[in-house]
Amino acid sequence: MKRYFAGLTDQGLLRSVNQDAYYIDPSGRFFIVADGMGGHAGGQEASQIATQVIQNYLIEHWDSPQSSTALLEEAFLKANQAILVDQRNHPERSDMGTTAVVAIFREEASEPAGTQSLKSWVAHVGDSRLYRLRGAKLEQITEDHTWISRAVKAGHITSDQARNHPWRHVLSQCLGRQDLQEIDIQPMEVHPADRLLMCSDGLTEELTDSAIGSYLKSIRACDQAAKTLVNAAKDKGGRDNITVVIVAVETRT
Repeated sequence: MKRYFAGLTDQGLLRSVNQDAYYIDPSGRFFIVADGMGGHAGGQEASQIATQVIQNYLIEHWDSPQSSTALLEEAFLKANQAILVDQRNHPERSDMGTTAVVAIFREEASEPAGTQSLKSWVAHVGDSRLYRLRGAKLEQITEDHTWISRAVKAGHITSDQARNHPWRHVLSQCLGRQDLQEIDIQPMEVHPADRLLMCSDGLTEELTDSAIGSYLKSIRACDQAAKTLVNAAKDKGGRDNITVVIVAVETRT
């Protein structure tokens, strides 16, 4: 499957700095989005550290015999540890942290023995998301690591109530914590004609899933879709930094 992709990050209309970061592997093997928090310098530093460490680990160990699950888990643990080290070296950034979502397309051994198949995986910590558009259906693949997400799942509040709840940004997990316990890693089914969207919550805070799906369905070029989504979020207020990465999967010709 051939992949087309584009990414874009924007400071938004209210923030004085951009604490988001993203990376796209030039060969389309993997994609990273991170959303930092913890003050001007801290948030920027945390997201950049996480993006760089995950990128470096994936590149260095891509052809290793590690399973994709182990590869992603170790990359996230390395990123978490690097942020903790930076916190100790720079006490002014001791409260910094970051979300991270990573999608990879990687060959792994499959049946019959000795053959290789291209598989996709997604890993995340925090509330940066990955969506998959298949036909007319937009599906959120990741599950937010937030207090509010757990409350919705438990049935304590509705999705509509969660959208404007004052605690909707309270994370239950992020990179940059000694007690990191939850790195969600899952295989992801990807078909030709699917489109993937990775984003920080600066996008989903302003746009509903319905609006996001509508833009993704109507605009086929990845770079134009990315620009349109960012501009639409800014038109709705642009209260946070906004980052999007779009991956279109097509049958190889």
